[in-house]
Amino acid sequence: MSSGDTAPIYWDSRDLTPFGQAHLRTPVHDLAGGVGGLLTGVLGGRNPALLSIDGEVPRLKRLLPKPAKAIHEAVFTSREPERLITLARAYPGWAGLCYLTAGLLVYKHGGYLRASELLQRGLTTRNDDEANRYSSTYLTRIVTRIELAERVEIPVLFSEESVFLALAHSLRETGRTEAALDALAGLPPSLPMALARCSLALTLGRSRTVIDWTEGLLNADDLSAALLLVRARALRREGRFDAAHQAIAEVLRRRKTHLALRNDALTDRAMLVLESSRRSLNPRDWGRRRTDPEPQRELEAPVPIRKDEEMRRIWERDWKELSGD
Repeated sequence: MSSGDTAPIYWDSRDLTPFGQAHLRTPVHDLAGGVGGLLTGVLGGRNPALLSIDGEVPRLKRLLPKPAKAIHEAVFTSREPERLITLARAYPGWAGLCYLTAGLLVYKHGGYLRASELLQRGLTTRNDDEANRYSSTYLTRIVTRIELAERVEIPVLFSEESVFLALAHSLRETGRTEAALDALAGLPPSLPMALARCSLALTLGRSRTVIDWTEGLLNADDLSAALLLVRARALRREGRFDAAHQAIAEVLRRRKTHLALRNDALTDRAMLVLESSRRSLNPRDWGRRRTDPEPQRELEAPVPIRKDEEMRRIWERDWKELSGD
């Protein structure tokens, strides 16, 4: 689906998706996460510099090809991407897989420029069938925590979604917003993908596209609430204040909506009231817009005098003076 399509992009018909529960970053949440990471290190948990895994590191089966053991150890024990890059050069048939995992590792460390380079190289490098079988068997438990929009993150299991969403975020962080939006064009519809794409499209000023992509959206969870806020901002840019108020009201309708999203919705609603120039504090009036003033009729400019007509008038005046009339 390209960025110019107008159909909603958040419907997902799959029974299972690779996405976990969304998280909203707040100062308190970041502090708790830092303390949690410190406690995990003290108690002997998995090193936070490694790729995250859902559960235990999978054990290799016997009779696997020679590169599998070296790459398996590098994927689950490397703290820096150089080891995986070296293996990519040693085993060209496994290079794409090595570059992708190296890119996800760098992305986790916040190296967005290098992550975008490694992920793009991994996506354009073809793997052997053995590498693909290994990937589908042993890498599906790798989890990447990806930022979809400002303060909104989601854990994603190793899949095309994890790779392309991480790539899009890396491109966005390095200022390549258009390329980031293009990177998400081929993903299947889903709420996380829709939030990422709509946030990028709104940054690029494509308000009407965002409105079309989010038509009919309801507040079912925090991801949809965040997406409704993006829709409300797009509607406000287009001057559709009534529809923007409706989108914000939908965010506030669900009581369990995250407090940060509710606060953003209240802030956006206040901005709408100011922008629509409403002086009344009655909430029933906030969704109504004053009719646009009638355009004032401009004063008509005098009809310009043509040069030939002016000369004829001077000639007639002089003729009358000579004739004595």
